Amino acid sequence: MNVELRQVHDSDLPVFYRQLNDPESLHLAAFTPEDPADRAAFDTRWSRMRSSPDVVARTVLADGDVVGSAAVYGVPGEREVTYWIDRAYWGKGIATVALRALLAEVPERPLYARAASDNAGSLRVLEKCGFRVAATAQGFAPARGAEIDETVLILEG
Repeated sequence: MNVELRQVHDSDLPVFYRQLNDPESLHLAAFTPEDPADRAAFDTRWSRMRSSPDVVARTVLADGDVVGSAAVYGVPGEREVTYWIDRAYWGKGIATVALRALLAEVPERPLYARAASDNAGSLRVLEKCGFRVAATAQGFAPARGAEIDETVLILEG
């Protein structure tokens, strides 16, 4: 499978919105918008991300199909990575290839990542890409409506 990143196009947004509203994906991601079904808030968030010079947002393609997104955001020294892959494509190595491509595009370090501590797949992707566990914390996970354990990872020089 050929995996690549490209700039986000307007036509990608309905796909991202559908992916964001998959119940199983939401539960696993945990740290999601308060109301993922709020399309206006979704559009505002993506508009802000796409226009910010501090955000590198990319569409993830697999064999030419839009299968997710990946981004780096935040202020220098505290920048974080995030990614979302359509559940139909989980377990195929796409997230790892996409994240490696994003890390090559954004060479600054350190970079941070956060994941629900029970999200073994995401933690595995991050560790394959060189991130190491830096801390654990508790945070409110809107998708679960509860405080849950969160793992904080760091990618250094």
